[in-house]
Amino acid sequence: MQNSFGGIDFGTSNSTVGIMRDGRPRLVPLEGDHVTLPSAVFFNFEDDRTYYGRRAIEDYTLNSEGRLLRALKSVLGSSLVHEKTRIKARSIAFTDIIGLFLKNLKRQLDTAAGGDVGRVVLGRPVYFVDGDETADRAAQSELEQAARAQGFRDIEFQFEPIAAALDYEQSVNGEELALIVDIGGGTSDFSIVRVSPQGARRPDRKSDVLANSGVHVGGTDFDRLISIANVMPALGYGTPTKDGKRNLPVSYFNDLATWQRINQLYSNRAATDLRQIRQEAAEPELVERMIDIVRHRQGHALAGRVEQAKIELTAQPLASIPLPLADDKVDIPLTQERMNAAIAPAISRIVETASATVRDAGLVPAQIETLFLTGGSTAIPQMRSAVRALFPEARVVEGDAFGSVGLGLALDAQRKFG
Repeated sequence: MQNSFGGIDFGTSNSTVGIMRDGRPRLVPLEGDHVTLPSAVFFNFEDDRTYYGRRAIEDYTLNSEGRLLRALKSVLGSSLVHEKTRIKARSIAFTDIIGLFLKNLKRQLDTAAGGDVGRVVLGRPVYFVDGDETADRAAQSELEQAARAQGFRDIEFQFEPIAAALDYEQSVNGEELALIVDIGGGTSDFSIVRVSPQGARRPDRKSDVLANSGVHVGGTDFDRLISIANVMPALGYGTPTKDGKRNLPVSYFNDLATWQRINQLYSNRAATDLRQIRQEAAEPELVERMIDIVRHRQGHALAGRVEQAKIELTAQPLASIPLPLADDKVDIPLTQERMNAAIAPAISRIVETASATVRDAGLVPAQIETLFLTGGSTAIPQMRSAVRALFPEARVVEGDAFGSVGLGLALDAQRKFG
Protein backbone atom coordinates (compact mmCIF):
# COMPACT_ATOMS: atom_id res chain seq x y z
CA MET A 1 0.00 0.00 0.00
CA GLN A 2 1.41 3.38 -1.01
CA ASN A 3 -0.11 5.33 1.89
CA SER A 4 -1.91 4.25 5.03
CA PHE A 5 -2.96 7.79 5.91
CA GLY A 6 -4.65 10.77 4.33
CA GLY A 7 -6.48 14.01 4.99
CA ILE A 8 -10.17 14.80 4.55
CA ASP A 9 -11.65 18.26 4.26
CA PHE A 10 -15.36 17.64 4.87
CA GLY A 11 -16.77 21.01 3.91
CA THR A 12 -20.17 22.61 4.18
CA SER A 13 -20.39 23.11 0.42
CA ASN A 14 -17.53 21.04 -1.02
CA SER A 15 -15.18 18.31 0.20
CA THR A 16 -11.70 17.14 -0.80
CA VAL A 17 -9.38 14.27 0.08
CA GLY A 18 -5.60 14.64 0.20
CA ILE A 19 -2.85 12.05 -0.04
CA MET A 20 0.95 12.12 -0.32
CA ARG A 21 2.49 11.06 -3.61
CA ASP A 22 6.25 11.17 -4.30
CA GLY A 23 6.73 13.46 -1.34
CA ARG A 24 4.11 15.96 -2.49
CA PRO A 25 0.47 16.39 -1.47
CA ARG A 26 -2.11 15.53 -4.09
CA LEU A 27 -5.89 15.67 -4.20
CA VAL A 28 -7.73 12.44 -4.90
CA PRO A 29 -10.27 12.41 -7.79
CA LEU A 30 -13.67 12.02 -6.17
CA GLU A 31 -16.12 12.20 -9.06
CA GLY A 32 -14.69 11.44 -12.48
CA ASP A 33 -11.72 13.77 -12.86
CA HIS A 34 -13.09 16.23 -10.30
CA VAL A 35 -11.01 16.51 -7.11
CA THR A 36 -13.77 18.43 -5.35
CA LEU A 37 -17.08 16.84 -4.40
CA PRO A 38 -20.14 18.94 -3.52
CA SER A 39 -21.17 17.90 -0.02
CA ALA A 40 -24.55 16.60 -1.13
CA VAL A 41 -26.38 13.30 -0.64
CA PHE A 42 -29.42 12.26 -2.66
CA PHE A 43 -31.56 9.28 -1.74
CA ASN A 44 -33.14 8.31 -5.06
CA PHE A 45 -36.54 6.74 -4.42
CA GLU A 46 -36.87 5.55 -8.01
CA ASP A 47 -33.90 3.16 -8.04
CA ASP A 48 -33.36 2.94 -4.25
CA ARG A 49 -29.74 4.07 -4.57
CA THR A 50 -27.78 6.80 -2.84
CA TYR A 51 -25.80 9.33 -4.87
CA TYR A 52 -23.24 11.94 -3.88
CA GLY A 53 -21.88 15.23 -5.15
CA ARG A 54 -22.74 16.49 -8.62
CA ARG A 55 -24.71 13.36 -9.45
CA ALA A 56 -26.83 13.90 -6.33
CA ILE A 57 -27.62 17.48 -7.30
CA GLU A 58 -28.25 16.54 -10.95
CA ASP A 59 -30.72 13.80 -10.05
CA TYR A 60 -32.59 16.16 -7.78
CA THR A 61 -32.73 19.01 -10.30
CA LEU A 62 -33.97 16.58 -12.97
CA ASN A 63 -36.93 15.95 -10.65
CA SER A 64 -36.08 12.38 -9.76
CA GLU A 65 -38.19 11.41 -6.80
CA GLY A 66 -36.10 11.34 -3.63
CA ARG A 67 -34.55 13.34 -0.80
CA LEU A 68 -31.60 15.71 -1.18
CA LEU A 69 -29.50 16.83 1.77
CA ARG A 70 -26.78 19.49 1.69
CA ALA A 71 -24.81 21.61 4.17
CA LEU A 72 -24.69 18.60 6.52
CA LYS A 73 -21.62 19.92 8.29
CA SER A 74 -23.74 22.80 9.60
CA VAL A 75 -25.82 20.47 11.78
CA LEU A 76 -22.79 19.33 13.82
CA GLY A 77 -23.04 20.68 17.35
CA SER A 78 -26.67 21.72 16.87
CA SER A 79 -29.92 20.15 18.02
CA LEU A 80 -30.61 19.06 14.43
CA VAL A 81 -27.79 16.52 14.54
CA HIS A 82 -29.83 14.29 16.86
CA GLU A 83 -32.95 14.47 14.71
CA LYS A 84 -33.93 11.98 12.01
CA THR A 85 -35.21 12.59 8.53
CA ARG A 86 -37.65 10.39 6.65
CA ILE A 87 -36.20 8.39 3.75
CA LYS A 88 -39.14 6.45 2.31
CA ALA A 89 -40.08 3.95 5.06
CA ARG A 90 -36.96 4.61 7.11
CA SER A 91 -35.93 7.36 9.50
CA ILE A 92 -32.20 8.13 9.33
CA ALA A 93 -30.26 10.27 11.78
CA PHE A 94 -28.25 13.14 10.35
CA THR A 95 -25.11 11.67 11.92
CA ASP A 96 -25.66 8.49 9.90
CA ILE A 97 -26.10 10.50 6.71
CA ILE A 98 -22.82 12.29 7.43
CA GLY A 99 -21.33 8.82 7.93
CA LEU A 100 -22.55 7.74 4.50
CA PHE A 101 -20.88 10.75 2.91
CA LEU A 102 -17.63 10.05 4.77
CA LYS A 103 -17.85 6.41 3.70
CA ASN A 104 -17.93 7.55 0.09
CA LEU A 105 -14.86 9.74 0.66
CA LYS A 106 -13.03 6.87 2.38
CA ARG A 107 -13.79 4.58 -0.55
CA GLN A 108 -12.03 7.01 -2.90
CA LEU A 109 -9.14 7.41 -0.46
CA ASP A 110 -8.70 3.64 -0.14
CA THR A 111 -8.64 3.29 -3.91
CA ALA A 112 -6.02 6.00 -4.30
CA ALA A 113 -3.90 4.53 -1.48
CA GLY A 114 -4.11 0.97 -2.77
CA GLY A 115 -5.74 -0.49 0.32
CA ASP A 116 -7.56 0.23 3.56
CA VAL A 117 -6.63 3.59 5.10
CA GLY A 118 -7.09 3.63 8.84
CA ARG A 119 -5.35 6.88 9.78
CA VAL A 120 -6.71 10.28 8.85
CA VAL A 121 -6.45 13.95 9.71
CA LEU A 122 -9.85 15.62 9.51
CA GLY A 123 -10.14 19.34 8.96
CA ARG A 124 -12.28 21.35 11.32
CA PRO A 125 -13.21 25.03 11.58
CA VAL A 126 -11.73 27.03 14.42
CA TYR A 127 -15.26 27.03 15.86
CA PHE A 128 -18.02 24.68 14.79
CA VAL A 129 -20.31 26.67 17.09
CA ASP A 130 -19.72 30.28 18.08
CA GLY A 131 -19.54 31.08 21.78
CA ASP A 132 -20.38 27.60 23.05
CA GLU A 133 -17.38 25.46 23.94
CA THR A 134 -19.53 22.51 24.99
CA ALA A 135 -21.38 22.44 21.66
CA ASP A 136 -18.10 22.93 19.81
CA ARG A 137 -16.53 19.90 21.53
CA ALA A 138 -19.69 17.92 20.81
CA ALA A 139 -19.48 18.81 17.11
CA GLN A 140 -15.91 17.48 16.84
CA SER A 141 -16.90 14.36 18.77
CA GLU A 142 -19.86 13.78 16.44
CA LEU A 143 -17.64 14.07 13.38
CA GLU A 144 -15.04 11.76 14.93
CA GLN A 145 -17.67 9.13 15.76
CA ALA A 146 -19.05 9.29 12.23
CA ALA A 147 -15.55 8.81 10.77
CA ARG A 148 -14.70 5.99 13.19
CA ALA A 149 -17.89 4.16 12.23
CA GLN A 150 -16.61 4.08 8.64
CA GLY A 151 -13.36 2.33 9.56
CA PHE A 152 -10.92 5.08 10.45
CA ARG A 153 -9.01 3.91 13.52
CA ASP A 154 -6.55 6.74 14.24
CA ILE A 155 -8.17 10.16 13.87
CA GLU A 156 -6.52 13.53 14.35
CA PHE A 157 -7.92 17.00 13.75
CA GLN A 158 -6.36 20.14 12.33
CA PHE A 159 -7.78 23.64 12.03
CA GLU A 160 -8.65 24.29 8.40
CA PRO A 161 -6.73 27.59 8.14
CA ILE A 162 -3.63 25.91 9.61
CA ALA A 163 -3.92 23.22 6.95
CA ALA A 164 -4.14 25.94 4.30
CA ALA A 165 -1.01 27.54 5.80
CA LEU A 166 0.86 24.24 5.49
CA ASP A 167 -0.07 24.11 1.81
CA TYR A 168 1.02 27.70 1.21
CA GLU A 169 4.30 27.13 3.01
CA GLN A 170 5.44 24.72 0.29
CA SER A 171 5.96 27.69 -2.04
CA VAL A 172 7.67 30.29 0.18
CA ASN A 173 11.33 31.26 -0.20
CA GLY A 174 11.78 33.09 3.09
CA GLU A 175 10.12 33.74 6.41
CA GLU A 176 6.75 35.51 6.27
CA LEU A 177 4.06 36.48 8.72
CA ALA A 178 0.92 35.33 6.95
CA LEU A 179 -2.77 35.75 7.71
CA ILE A 180 -4.60 32.74 6.36
CA VAL A 181 -8.11 33.71 5.29
CA ASP A 182 -10.33 30.65 4.77
CA ILE A 183 -13.90 31.64 3.94
CA GLY A 184 -15.93 28.56 3.09
CA GLY A 185 -19.53 27.53 2.89
CA GLY A 186 -20.25 27.43 6.61
CA THR A 187 -17.46 29.20 8.48
CA SER A 188 -14.87 31.93 8.10
CA ASP A 189 -11.56 31.07 9.77
CA PHE A 190 -8.36 33.01 10.30
CA SER A 191 -4.90 32.01 11.45
CA ILE A 192 -1.75 34.07 11.77
CA VAL A 193 1.19 31.80 11.05
CA ARG A 194 4.92 32.33 10.69
CA VAL A 195 5.79 30.37 7.55
CA SER A 196 9.24 29.57 6.17
CA PRO A 197 11.11 26.84 4.27
CA GLN A 198 12.71 25.79 7.56
CA GLY A 199 9.38 25.71 9.35
CA ALA A 200 7.95 23.35 6.76
CA ARG A 201 10.42 20.71 7.97
CA ARG A 202 9.72 21.09 11.69
CA PRO A 203 7.36 18.53 13.28
CA ASP A 204 6.16 20.90 16.04
CA ARG A 205 4.74 24.20 14.78
CA LYS A 206 3.04 25.48 17.92
CA SER A 207 5.44 28.39 18.28
CA ASP A 208 4.74 29.49 14.70
CA VAL A 209 0.97 29.78 15.19
CA LEU A 210 0.36 33.21 16.68
CA ALA A 211 -3.44 33.25 16.68
CA ASN A 212 -6.53 31.37 15.53
CA SER A 213 -10.06 32.68 15.29
CA GLY A 214 -13.25 32.00 13.41
CA VAL A 215 -16.92 32.77 13.09
CA HIS A 216 -19.78 30.54 11.99
CA VAL A 217 -20.56 32.64 8.92
CA GLY A 218 -19.89 31.57 5.33
CA GLY A 219 -21.27 31.10 1.86
CA THR A 220 -24.49 29.38 2.90
CA ASP A 221 -25.21 32.35 5.18
CA PHE A 222 -24.74 34.66 2.21
CA ASP A 223 -27.23 32.50 0.28
CA ARG A 224 -29.73 32.71 3.14
CA LEU A 225 -29.44 36.49 3.44
CA ILE A 226 -29.74 36.98 -0.33
CA SER A 227 -32.80 34.74 -0.42
CA ILE A 228 -34.56 36.43 2.50
CA ALA A 229 -33.94 39.93 1.16
CA ASN A 230 -34.65 39.31 -2.52
CA VAL A 231 -36.58 36.07 -3.06
CA MET A 232 -38.80 35.52 -0.04
CA PRO A 233 -40.75 38.80 -0.51
CA ALA A 234 -42.00 37.32 -3.81
CA LEU A 235 -43.40 34.43 -1.74
CA GLY A 236 -45.11 36.62 0.86
CA TYR A 237 -42.30 37.37 3.32
CA GLY A 238 -42.69 40.79 4.92
CA THR A 239 -46.26 41.26 3.63
CA PRO A 240 -49.20 42.04 5.95
CA THR A 241 -52.22 40.05 7.03
CA LYS A 242 -55.65 41.01 5.68
CA ASP A 243 -56.41 43.13 8.73
CA GLY A 244 -53.11 44.98 8.36
CA LYS A 245 -52.28 44.54 12.04
CA ARG A 246 -49.11 42.47 11.56
CA ASN A 247 -46.90 40.84 8.98
CA LEU A 248 -47.08 37.15 8.15
CA PRO A 249 -45.07 34.76 10.39
CA VAL A 250 -41.46 34.52 9.25
CA SER A 251 -40.33 31.09 10.45
CA TYR A 252 -41.24 29.10 7.34
CA PHE A 253 -39.65 31.68 5.06
CA ASN A 254 -36.45 31.43 7.09
CA ASP A 255 -36.59 27.63 6.80
CA LEU A 256 -36.96 27.81 3.01
CA ALA A 257 -33.94 30.13 2.79
CA THR A 258 -31.72 27.86 4.93
CA TRP A 259 -30.20 24.76 3.29
CA GLN A 260 -30.21 22.52 6.34
CA ARG A 261 -33.76 23.43 7.35
CA ILE A 262 -35.55 23.04 4.02
CA ASN A 263 -36.53 19.44 4.74
CA GLN A 264 -38.42 20.61 7.83
CA LEU A 265 -40.99 22.13 5.47
CA TYR A 266 -41.90 18.80 3.91
CA SER A 267 -44.27 17.78 6.68
CA ASN A 268 -48.04 17.65 7.06
CA ARG A 269 -47.90 20.23 9.84
CA ALA A 270 -45.99 22.71 7.68
CA ALA A 271 -48.45 22.19 4.82
CA THR A 272 -51.39 22.89 7.14
CA ASP A 273 -49.72 25.99 8.61
CA LEU A 274 -48.90 27.39 5.16
CA ARG A 275 -52.53 27.02 4.05
CA GLN A 276 -53.60 28.90 7.18
CA ILE A 277 -51.04 31.63 6.44
CA ARG A 278 -52.43 31.93 2.90
CA GLN A 279 -55.94 32.46 4.28
CA GLU A 280 -54.69 35.25 6.54
CA ALA A 281 -52.53 36.96 3.90
CA ALA A 282 -53.39 40.26 2.26
CA GLU A 283 -51.63 38.92 -0.87
CA PRO A 284 -52.51 35.22 -0.86
CA GLU A 285 -51.22 34.76 -4.41
CA LEU A 286 -47.67 35.28 -3.11
CA VAL A 287 -48.06 32.66 -0.38
CA GLU A 288 -49.51 30.31 -3.01
CA ARG A 289 -46.09 30.43 -4.71
CA MET A 290 -44.52 29.37 -1.44
CA ILE A 291 -47.00 26.50 -1.12
CA ASP A 292 -46.30 25.47 -4.73
CA ILE A 293 -42.54 25.24 -4.08
CA VAL A 294 -43.01 23.27 -0.88
CA ARG A 295 -45.72 20.97 -2.30
CA HIS A 296 -43.44 19.96 -5.19
CA ARG A 297 -40.37 19.78 -2.92
CA GLN A 298 -38.48 22.38 -4.90
CA GLY A 299 -36.89 24.08 -1.88
CA HIS A 300 -33.39 22.83 -2.60
CA ALA A 301 -33.78 23.70 -6.26
CA LEU A 302 -34.62 27.27 -5.24
CA ALA A 303 -31.65 27.41 -2.87
CA GLY A 304 -29.41 26.14 -5.67
CA ARG A 305 -30.63 28.91 -7.97
CA VAL A 306 -29.88 31.52 -5.32
CA GLU A 307 -26.39 30.10 -4.92
CA GLN A 308 -25.86 30.10 -8.70
CA ALA A 309 -26.92 33.75 -8.94
CA LYS A 310 -24.44 34.61 -6.18
CA ILE A 311 -21.67 32.87 -8.12
CA GLU A 312 -22.62 34.65 -11.36
CA LEU A 313 -22.45 38.01 -9.60
CA THR A 314 -18.78 37.47 -8.78
CA ALA A 315 -18.07 38.24 -12.46
CA GLN A 316 -21.07 40.18 -13.79
CA PRO A 317 -23.35 42.99 -12.56
CA LEU A 318 -26.72 41.27 -13.01
CA ALA A 319 -28.16 37.78 -12.48
CA SER A 320 -31.62 36.23 -12.36
CA ILE A 321 -33.27 33.77 -9.97
CA PRO A 322 -36.11 31.85 -11.65
CA LEU A 323 -38.62 30.52 -9.14
CA PRO A 324 -39.19 26.74 -9.50
CA LEU A 325 -42.96 26.96 -9.91
CA ALA A 326 -45.10 24.27 -11.52
CA ASP A 327 -47.33 26.46 -13.69
CA ASP A 328 -45.96 29.98 -13.52
CA LYS A 329 -42.81 31.79 -14.65
CA VAL A 330 -41.36 34.33 -12.24
CA ASP A 331 -37.78 35.60 -12.42
CA ILE A 332 -36.25 37.59 -9.58
CA PRO A 333 -33.57 40.02 -10.82
CA LEU A 334 -30.50 40.35 -8.61
CA THR A 335 -27.82 43.01 -8.93
CA GLN A 336 -24.44 43.18 -7.25
CA GLU A 337 -25.69 46.19 -5.30
CA ARG A 338 -28.67 44.30 -3.90
CA MET A 339 -26.55 41.27 -3.11
CA ASN A 340 -23.98 43.44 -1.35
CA ALA A 341 -26.68 45.11 0.74
CA ALA A 342 -28.06 41.73 1.79
CA ILE A 343 -24.75 40.20 2.85
CA ALA A 344 -23.25 43.33 4.40
CA PRO A 345 -24.05 42.30 8.02
CA ALA A 346 -22.37 38.92 7.53
CA ILE A 347 -19.30 40.50 5.97
CA SER A 348 -19.07 42.92 8.90
CA ARG A 349 -18.91 39.96 11.31
CA ILE A 350 -16.20 38.33 9.22
CA VAL A 351 -14.13 41.53 9.07
CA GLU A 352 -14.49 42.02 12.82
CA THR A 353 -13.21 38.47 13.38
CA ALA A 354 -10.21 39.10 11.12
CA SER A 355 -9.35 42.24 13.09
CA ALA A 356 -9.74 40.39 16.39
CA THR A 357 -7.35 37.68 15.19
CA VAL A 358 -4.63 40.29 14.64
CA ARG A 359 -5.24 41.80 18.07
CA ASP A 360 -5.14 38.34 19.67
CA ALA A 361 -1.68 37.84 18.18
CA GLY A 362 -0.49 41.12 19.71
CA LEU A 363 0.05 42.59 16.25
CA VAL A 364 -1.12 45.53 14.19
CA PRO A 365 -2.37 45.15 10.59
CA ALA A 366 0.80 46.65 9.10
CA GLN A 367 2.81 43.70 10.45
CA ILE A 368 0.92 41.20 8.31
CA GLU A 369 3.09 40.59 5.26
CA THR A 370 0.93 38.14 3.32
CA LEU A 371 -2.79 37.50 2.93
CA PHE A 372 -3.36 33.93 1.79
CA LEU A 373 -6.90 33.62 0.49
CA THR A 374 -8.67 30.28 0.20
CA GLY A 375 -12.24 29.03 0.34
CA GLY A 376 -14.89 29.54 -2.32
CA SER A 377 -16.44 32.62 -0.72
CA THR A 378 -13.25 34.64 -1.12
CA ALA A 379 -14.33 35.01 -4.77
CA ILE A 380 -17.12 37.43 -3.79
CA PRO A 381 -15.79 40.90 -4.71
CA GLN A 382 -17.25 42.68 -1.67
CA MET A 383 -15.78 40.04 0.60
CA ARG A 384 -12.32 40.33 -0.93
CA SER A 385 -12.38 44.12 -0.84
CA ALA A 386 -13.44 44.23 2.80
CA VAL A 387 -10.64 41.90 3.94
CA ARG A 388 -7.98 43.51 1.75
CA ALA A 389 -8.92 46.97 3.05
CA LEU A 390 -7.84 45.86 6.54
CA PHE A 391 -4.35 45.04 5.31
CA PRO A 392 -3.54 47.43 2.46
CA GLU A 393 0.22 46.82 2.72
CA ALA A 394 0.04 43.02 2.64
CA ARG A 395 0.82 40.94 -0.43
CA VAL A 396 -2.21 38.95 -1.59
CA VAL A 397 -1.68 35.31 -2.53
CA GLU A 398 -4.44 33.27 -4.13
CA GLY A 399 -4.67 29.73 -2.84
CA ASP A 400 -6.55 26.86 -4.41
CA ALA A 401 -10.05 28.06 -3.48
CA PHE A 402 -11.33 24.56 -2.82
CA GLY A 403 -8.17 22.47 -2.51
CA SER A 404 -5.68 24.20 -0.21
CA VAL A 405 -7.12 22.75 2.99
CA GLY A 406 -7.20 19.19 1.63
CA LEU A 407 -3.59 19.49 0.45
CA GLY A 408 -2.51 20.85 3.82
CA LEU A 409 -4.30 18.05 5.65
CA ALA A 410 -2.33 15.51 3.60
CA LEU A 411 0.88 17.27 4.69
CA ASP A 412 -0.29 17.23 8.29
CA ALA A 413 -1.10 13.51 8.02
CA GLN A 414 2.45 12.93 6.78
CA ARG A 415 3.74 14.88 9.78
CA LYS A 416 1.60 12.94 12.26
CA PHE A 417 1.51 9.44 10.79
CA GLY A 418 4.31 9.20 8.23
